[in-house]
Amino acid sequence: MSSGSHALVEFEGVNKYFGDVHVLKDVTLEVERQEVAVVIGPSGSGKSTLLRCTNRLEEIQSGEIRLGGDAISAPDADVNRLRQRVGMVFQSFNLFPHMTAIENIMIGPTEVKGVPEAQARERAESLLDDVGLDNQADSYPHELSGGQQQRVAIARALAMDPEVMLFDEVTSALDPELVGEVLDVMRDLAEEGMTMLVVTHEMGFAREVGDTITLMSDGRIAERTPADQFFDQPRTDRGKEFLRRLL
Repeated sequence: MSSGSHALVEFEGVNKYFGDVHVLKDVTLEVERQEVAVVIGPSGSGKSTLLRCTNRLEEIQSGEIRLGGDAISAPDADVNRLRQRVGMVFQSFNLFPHMTAIENIMIGPTEVKGVPEAQARERAESLLDDVGLDNQADSYPHELSGGQQQRVAIARALAMDPEVMLFDEVTSALDPELVGEVLDVMRDLAEEGMTMLVVTHEMGFAREVGDTITLMSDGRIAERTPADQFFDQPRTDRGKEFLRRLL
């Protein structure tokens, strides 16, 4: 795999350990621009660690991760610059409780990128409108439902104009009736051409919106297949077993 490829995100022979535990084992993966790459697999298979390594929340022990051809896993890589290029939304919303929704969205552009406040506010208002929360700009996190908080978190990540969005089980902490409103926002992003790396248990969403399915098992990529093919005719025994247990 060469850095001259068209892939936006590239993992090449990536290994990650937590102490003696080998969490990612020689992971090689490419995510093309505008691809929605869905990562599935049992708990403990390395899915969340894969995402966290993509924006250097976790450091890898060997291999290389590239973003747009730049070796972001290199020791001398600019981590702060990297995190401006990679948006991440977590299972827990991680909003600042003392800030309103719009202030949560504005803080990254103003504090990190030096965007003038008026410009940041205009952009934040537009993003709140995009996620269906234009009427909640002045609400504090505790005044919002879980689904609304998660939509603010997505808007906050988008405010940095990232090249790729990482979603780590973003609906798993939500009540079932709130899941759809978050998935709708992600669906809209996919239609707009946002490159997305999505860890999820929502198989309906994975099938409908995902371009590719990457099945992880025990720290390795067990199968990587176009989404419709994976659900209709998985290529590997591990894929067939995973689907059988789900369905």
